[in-house]
Amino acid sequence: MGKYAEELTKAMTWLGEQPDTIFIGQAVEYEGTAMTGTLIKVPPHKKIELPVFEETQMGMTVGLALTGKVPISIYPRWNFLLCATNQVVNHVDKLCRMAPTYNRKIIIRTGIGAERPIHPQHQHVGDFTEAFRLMCPNLNVVRLEEPEEIFESYKRAYESEDPSIIVEYGDYYSEK
Repeated sequence: MGKYAEELTKAMTWLGEQPDTIFIGQAVEYEGTAMTGTLIKVPPHKKIELPVFEETQMGMTVGLALTGKVPISIYPRWNFLLCATNQVVNHVDKLCRMAPTYNRKIIIRTGIGAERPIHPQHQHVGDFTEAFRLMCPNLNVVRLEEPEEIFESYKRAYESEDPSIIVEYGDYYSEK
């Protein structure tokens, strides 16, 4: 495991220690993606494993936030998060206007799919960071280039009143 993956594990462990966090998504409790391994120290009672229904997942994420939880909603790749674009653009990004007195802390964790050692094909390696920055002016959208950025970026996302999308690089789990 590289330092990039170690820093992700450190950040997820810290988030898991916060009393109001909940992790939601695919492969959060059961193995299935590289992100699963970064959740190893998150208590099981803080994980909600979901089937593949991305838009519903984001709707549940918004609901959890409105009840006071800080959801970490995990989409292993940008290409999967695209299926929840309606919820992100029309609800998550607009929470500051639609529900200004409610909690709107949401951390959306996604990634640019790994291309090495085997390229998974183009439907798994998209990077839509810039498009979401343009579509969602009320979201903090952060791309994690270096291991040193990881912990502080997730900590800032947790401490922010506004929702965040944190973008990881799948290739960097083993390369950096």
